[in-house]
Amino acid sequence: MTSTPTAALSEAGVSIWLDDLSRERITSGSLKDLIADRNVVGVTTNPSIFAAALANGESYAAQVQQLADTGADVDKAVFEITTDDVIQACDVFAPVFEATGGVDGRVSIEVDPRLSRDTQGTVNEAKELFDKVGRSNVLIKIPATVEGLPAITAVLAEGISVNVTLIFSLQRYREVINAFMAGIEQARENGHDLSKIHSVASFFVSRVDTEIDKRLDAAGTDAAKALKGKAGLANARLAYQVFEESFASERWQVLAAAGANAQRPLWASTGVKDPALPDTLYVTELVAAGVVNTMPEKTLEATADHGVVSGDTITGTYAESAALLDELDAAGVDYNDVVELLETEGLDKFVVSWGELLETVTAALETARKA
Repeated sequence: MTSTPTAALSEAGVSIWLDDLSRERITSGSLKDLIADRNVVGVTTNPSIFAAALANGESYAAQVQQLADTGADVDKAVFEITTDDVIQACDVFAPVFEATGGVDGRVSIEVDPRLSRDTQGTVNEAKELFDKVGRSNVLIKIPATVEGLPAITAVLAEGISVNVTLIFSLQRYREVINAFMAGIEQARENGHDLSKIHSVASFFVSRVDTEIDKRLDAAGTDAAKALKGKAGLANARLAYQVFEESFASERWQVLAAAGANAQRPLWASTGVKDPALPDTLYVTELVAAGVVNTMPEKTLEATADHGVVSGDTITGTYAESAALLDELDAAGVDYNDVVELLETEGLDKFVVSWGELLETVTAALETARKA
């Protein structure tokens, strides 16, 4: 008998990662506790998470003072502070990394979101972050923009493990998988050990429902309202079908035979925004072998408290999921418009958060220089 819902998730093949990080979480022992008590085997960060962490900046005061004393500018300070958190988190997860043969125990750090439309800038920053962190278990996060796709290929070709983020559509996900495979092919040509390169593709869930449900409400019909709260799951489940089909291809079999690891789907944006929906919806209804679910702490705790894990809830749902997307189309919801909007909004949110982070650190540096 499995003792807890999070243990049951792990046994069903889901890697639980925490979508949060702060200096305090590391130094207080909270992160270690979640590894021990909640089956957490990785961490994801993003500009919004770092902005929130630095806004409660007491645990960063000593480092900010040191950076101020050495005359660091704000960009240098942010780079040093965020990579320092990631280095420490990588060390906390090192035993998990070892125990899972490099599959889990991963900590993600994202390139500066202002570079999301700049291919070469993204590649350069990814290499800088990788070199600075200097840990085998780091994942460099790159947004799945059109400009990000060749950057993903180029960074993987250098033997650097990548977390592809901000994926909303099935078509873009196919392009991400193609960029991943191209990167692994080039890494092989470059003489890298393919078994050491890992990647996840972060497919966003709840934001899809938030936007589509808004449009269903606007449609106003009972038929439209009956579709609310279903699009995010259907979209993600169809993404898993794309994953299964893509990694059964002959192209992939050649790479797998050379020791390559498949790029795992990662469910992101798994906090439920609509109070009418179960708060563990995007966890318990997206269970399949070989996926990652990165959760905010609130969702993790809800899952641990009352999540009902009933095994695989993805395979076998594809026809039903495709039919649901057809119903949304019939209800007047333009899927392509939704996913384009979500990508733009997602990038904009991270740029705003990065701006807040820069403002917070600028103010902290100024205060420290006066001290």
